[in-house]
Amino acid sequence: MSKFILLNNRTEETQSNLNVARKQGRIPAVLYGIGKDTLSLEVGEKELLNVIKTNPRAILQGKLSDDTVVPVVVQHIQKDSISGKVQHIDFQHVNMSISMDSKVTIHFAGEAAGVKAGGVLQVEIYEVEVRCMPGDLPSTMEVDISGLEIGDQLAVSDLIFQKGIEVLTDPSTVMIQIKTVHEEVEEPAETPAQV
Repeated sequence: MSKFILLNNRTEETQSNLNVARKQGRIPAVLYGIGKDTLSLEVGEKELLNVIKTNPRAILQGKLSDDTVVPVVVQHIQKDSISGKVQHIDFQHVNMSISMDSKVTIHFAGEAAGVKAGGVLQVEIYEVEVRCMPGDLPSTMEVDISGLEIGDQLAVSDLIFQKGIEVLTDPSTVMIQIKTVHEEVEEPAETPAQV
């Protein structure tokens, strides 16, 4: 919650100026939110990527040009389809006194007993959607899978979040399962009997 990021006002809107800014490592951005004017901003690409590397949905402290500090989340990152470079960022203002919907990344820890026994680990989803107060939003959730045997699975309903966090993802959704390996043995082709 204490990660600061500088959000500078953007003055020039021409395409050439935006391209120059991008080459200098400044990414065009907008900040919007309930009851707030949409602001045209720019943010340092390296600074932003370092901050969100560990948790892309972290609530950041956005420091505006007038030194106002506002809580924000990255709502959308637009990347170039060829180079993969960040082209534009949408930030959303977070009202810390109203619950919000977000996603929590699930980290599966340990090696499942079923995998050691020859099974195959199949991950169906890596994140779940939750609703909670912004200050209660966990960055990630670690789930120990070392006890899972072949044929076992974990569903969203198996997750235990702290009080105040409502899980919006369907509780019956399977997150991870240990499957058996079906090895197909080829039968030798029978040669027709000679008459």
